[in-house]
Amino acid sequence: MKRHTTWRTRFFSVQMDMRAIRRMGLLVLAVLAACLLGPSLGNTMLSPVTVVETMMGSGSGANEFIVNNSRVPRTLVALLTGGALGVSGLLLQGVVRNPLAAPDIVGVTGGASVAAVAFMTFGAGAVSIQWIPLAAISGALLVSTLIYALAWKKGVSPIRLILIGIGISAIMSAAVTFMIIVSSAVTATDAYVWLTGSIYGASWSDIFTIAPVIALGLPLAVVFSSSLNAQQLGDDTSAGLGVRIQVDRIVVVFLSVVLAGTAVAVAGAIGFIGLIAPHIARALIGRSYGALVPASACTGAILLFAADLIARTIFYPVDVPAGVFTAAIGAPFFLYLLFRNRNHF
Repeated sequence: MKRHTTWRTRFFSVQMDMRAIRRMGLLVLAVLAACLLGPSLGNTMLSPVTVVETMMGSGSGANEFIVNNSRVPRTLVALLTGGALGVSGLLLQGVVRNPLAAPDIVGVTGGASVAAVAFMTFGAGAVSIQWIPLAAISGALLVSTLIYALAWKKGVSPIRLILIGIGISAIMSAAVTFMIIVSSAVTATDAYVWLTGSIYGASWSDIFTIAPVIALGLPLAVVFSSSLNAQQLGDDTSAGLGVRIQVDRIVVVFLSVVLAGTAVAVAGAIGFIGLIAPHIARALIGRSYGALVPASACTGAILLFAADLIARTIFYPVDVPAGVFTAAIGAPFFLYLLFRNRNHF
């Protein structure tokens, strides 16, 4: 009986065993189920049939507002944002070859946070709030460029990249705290909610912001999966295999930053999804990056969807930011990873 199957194209090759394929299928089904469960569950319970009918335009007026204007956008934003963060974390962990790497740990999210909070503090009233996503993405790109430049020394080594990223992340955190202190009470409250991370108020415009990035980013991540697989063997070995190490690292880091920056711009500084999702994906699928990209996207999507579902239903009428629950899971998981890898640092 054939235990493995391989997909090869001109740009990448993916090998998965049959058990991993079945698990990948279950992850995809879980994401599809979330697309129906999200609009169905809430203070007003709706059946999946009613949800589908309403989305097709044959539901009642009240249901149409609940489904099409509130729950469907919120569900899709949670899934897309979680997927983007999951893949972003996977790419960073592959580049730095460190299981503790994640966008919120190495400074990417910090750059987006500084730019967004600065926009709220100094641009409130002068510039439309709709420009916050652009500010957050720009901040993530600028800070990531700074981290990469500081880590460069005849190339970029993974250990320098993550150490400088952690240092820059601490500086960004201090800058955010300072701006919150000097801002008004209203601005500070808005900034705290954004920094915690919340899907509340998600709209179709948010979907149109992040969906194209996901649609382009995931295939590109799969294309560079062969390079990431080779880089896990070390720089000398991967160079011997013909990998353009520094060029590929720049592209992969840039791709990770764009995915994380867009996700943060839409949903705020949600933490730990980029750390947790790749580890769960590896446990289910294996270590081939070609298969890990879609698996991490699905895992991250499910994690953030579950966190947001709990946030808006368990404590109703209070809408708790989803970032509270991702942090409650992520912080202990981070400590567990530190303990498990204590002999490697």
